[in-house]
Amino acid sequence: MMKEITEQEAYLRLTTRCAQAEHCEQEMTLAMSRWGLSEESQARVMARLTAERYVDNRRFAEAFVRDKVRYNKWGRRKIEQALWQKRIDSDTIREVLGQVETAEYVDILQPLLRQKRRSTRASNEAELTQKLIRFALGRGFTMDVIRQCLKVGDTDID
Repeated sequence: MMKEITEQEAYLRLTTRCAQAEHCEQEMTLAMSRWGLSEESQARVMARLTAERYVDNRRFAEAFVRDKVRYNKWGRRKIEQALWQKRIDSDTIREVLGQVETAEYVDILQPLLRQKRRSTRASNEAELTQKLIRFALGRGFTMDVIRQCLKVGDTDID
């Protein structure tokens, strides 16, 4: 068992963490809970971190979305779910995700689907399309973006 740390020690540890990368309030609270800090102390430390702009959920969400889209190649739904799990409020999530153009999702998904198409076995085109759609949904892309990438309009689905 770790020795309990003081409020000041917790504050200093968390400011160091925040200086290295963006973090949300929930991550900071979880860390303080693990260190055995009382809820009152946690609230005081969080208030100070927020007031001094070490922790800003909106800034965190913007960085998170940017990273997950560009590097992890995640779609809107998967990012939305991850932000919700980090207890980012829904207005912030909606606003931040609204900053990503549909074209950017299409640009990310098309090469993923091309690559997946090459490595996927299917007995016919319909089965292949279903497998690609399932793959893209699993990555968190919405059906409208998937349709754009697969060029599956209402007229092509026979």
